[in-house]
Amino acid sequence: MTDLAALQHQLGHRFKDETLLQVALTHPSVAHEASGPVQHNQRLEFLGDAVLGLVLTHELYSRYPHLGEGPLTKARARLVNRRVLAEEARRLRLGTYLLLGAGEEACGGRQRPSILADAFEAVIGALFIDGGLEAARQFILQRFEPRLGELTEGSHLDNPKGELQELLQAQSDEPPRYELTGVSGPDHDRLFECAVLHGGVELGRGQGKSKKAAETAAALAALMRLRGGSGSDSTVPQPASDPPDRSAS
Repeated sequence: MTDLAALQHQLGHRFKDETLLQVALTHPSVAHEASGPVQHNQRLEFLGDAVLGLVLTHELYSRYPHLGEGPLTKARARLVNRRVLAEEARRLRLGTYLLLGAGEEACGGRQRPSILADAFEAVIGALFIDGGLEAARQFILQRFEPRLGELTEGSHLDNPKGELQELLQAQSDEPPRYELTGVSGPDHDRLFECAVLHGGVELGRGQGKSKKAAETAAALAALMRLRGGSGSDSTVPQPASDPPDRSAS
């Protein structure tokens, strides 16, 4: 294991039990290849995910007293998705400190976003156990302050279409495309259905009393699929070899 003094300096915390930090940086692939039991970071990741969510939820609640549950949930999802967590891990150079199995090392695991994101959450879990909630809170707010500062009550917090476009543009220059897939009901009570597509892949569908409302619902469905809740990967699905069947509703 690489000397952890520099990392602890970046974390702003000197561990009383440095073993916790070592475990946080140990990928499960090490245990899979070992002949005996080896502690790895999955349990600390589980804990760190909860601590991260709590701290950021409380901070958003305090900063935006006029926002309702929906916009606050979307703001939190923007902060804790896998892409963001992997970026924060890279800023800490966590890949340098990871302990990986030989197979994962050979496959470029030190740069794999999912591994980096998991390690980042595991480090938060280790901070929480070693230093308590305040130590974890200080670290999280220090790392996320620039992102929190970028959030404003008008910056897509209650705009699923804008939020979806921002998410997709982080990975591709191609914008999402909305397609009207159906209209039903009498003239005075129409129900519109729209699908949102990206790169030939349907990301979500939604219904509404207007085309605009249906597009918004489709964007929200796509965001829920891509983010999958707090801490989930936000990787955009890639086109399959055969085009998706859009005949079913």
